[in-house]
Amino acid sequence: MDLLDLWRGQLSLRRINVLIGSLLNQPGRSALAAAVDESAVWSDSEHLLAQVSDALELSNWLFYQANSSEDTEPVPAPTPMRRPGQEDAAVDPAQPTYASTEEVVDFFTRMNNI
Repeated sequence: MDLLDLWRGQLSLRRINVLIGSLLNQPGRSALAAAVDESAVWSDSEHLLAQVSDALELSNWLFYQANSSEDTEPVPAPTPMRRPGQEDAAVDPAQPTYASTEEVVDFFTRMNNI
């Protein structure tokens, strides 16, 4: 494929987009996909194994928490395995804020008035 065909009028931008999209969706480890998306460094099976590992660690932690006495020292919750393409979990995520009762009532009142 010659990219000069784009300027010669024999190749469209849409065709280039389709070709690049098909290159990114090829199975296996692709240098192009890894350069565009860091999470493509791992295959689907590696992502699934990391998810299973995180679930097992959480399950063991919950079992320990449920079966330990209240006077024992608490064990911190496990941190998920870092995946490629994710930011480090060193920064504590912000606590979620919930809407007050008045805000919820106001929201549904406005939705009824639409």
